[in-house]
Amino acid sequence: MAIATSPDLSDIDLTDLETFVDRTPHDWFKRLRDDAPCFWNEEAGGRGFWSVTRYEDILALQKQPLVFSAGVGGTSLDDLTPEQVEARMSLLDMDPPRHTRLRALVNRGFTPKAVKVYEDRIRALIRSILVETMPEREFDFTERVSIELPMQILSDIMGTPLEDRHTLVNLGDRLLGNTEPEFVGDLVKDQSDLSQYAHLPFSSPAALEMFDYALGLADLNVTILINSELDGDTLSDHEFKLFFLLLITAGNETTRHTMSHGINALLSNRDQIDRLVANPELCGSAAEEIIRWATAVHHFRRTATQDVELHGQQIKEGDKVVLWFTSANRDERFFDNPMQFDVGRTPNKHMAFGLGGPHYCLGSHLARLEIKVWLEELLPYLPDLHLNGEVARMRSNFFNGIKRIPVRYDGSR
Repeated sequence: MAIATSPDLSDIDLTDLETFVDRTPHDWFKRLRDDAPCFWNEEAGGRGFWSVTRYEDILALQKQPLVFSAGVGGTSLDDLTPEQVEARMSLLDMDPPRHTRLRALVNRGFTPKAVKVYEDRIRALIRSILVETMPEREFDFTERVSIELPMQILSDIMGTPLEDRHTLVNLGDRLLGNTEPEFVGDLVKDQSDLSQYAHLPFSSPAALEMFDYALGLADLNVTILINSELDGDTLSDHEFKLFFLLLITAGNETTRHTMSHGINALLSNRDQIDRLVANPELCGSAAEEIIRWATAVHHFRRTATQDVELHGQQIKEGDKVVLWFTSANRDERFFDNPMQFDVGRTPNKHMAFGLGGPHYCLGSHLARLEIKVWLEELLPYLPDLHLNGEVARMRSNFFNGIKRIPVRYDGSR
């Protein structure tokens, strides 16, 4: 019997996208948490960055947004000029007080009370999707279920025409999956080609198409952002375009990948399906566990605004510091048996929504509601649902994405 060995630190390269195609490298993250919780990663064509991997460290850094800044260099690993950062600066890339002002303008549309009104719509929608899809017997769960629910709900909230949802999904894939050949083709072969797009979100030319689409909606005065106002303050045209892009892409992609990871986890741990069927009241805790387990966004980058020491390492002003939420959510210093998928896990104070700082996910209440209702409506089908082929993962160290998850349904519902 082979004995598992811990990877050498010299073998760990978190810029190696091919590794993330095969798996989330939790063995790497465990080694880093144990022996190098503040780890310098060299970067081909870049300046290199510090990786922070422990839960408590990431929580502490999140609470210091002016020391570990989102706005100085942006939140991606790209090395950008100040002009490029400003041009592509969305809510994700701002520090207080600028971040505080912009968030306050749209926050009312995403409070628990505001999103609660969509519960019946979410429930009816997922029921209709499942009733329509399950008779096919064999299908791609991502395409038929994971994509459809969040995008149709976002269409309601944002005021986008329902028939445009697949166009918006495609644009989102090209934006957030800009290192995935299936989404962007030849653009991924030579990342230096993306430098001409560095002033655009995610360095993607698809951002221009999303901007054009958003401005078309602005002319129709139909989106939630048009009416965003606080004490007479409204979004500028540029803020409107960036905010629309952020809400459409993040609101769809994160929930979609969480659902795909969730069904994969459930079908790979059938004892947990049995627990849910016997105890449907566990759907709430199961939803939180799916969100923790998936951690749809692996990391966000910050920039140190002053010299800081962390675990004996000297972080210099201007250094890139990467917060690996996917590692924090498997930190055995905080979670009991974190590598176990446990639908009854409680407490479960995970970091999938960026706990601890001003950048806590604006759409967290909507995402939680969608995942919980989705699970409640899916529950009767789960005992007869099975994996039916290889799961295809995205080539990305930013998004923990699943492109396809083939399933088979053997039930009679």
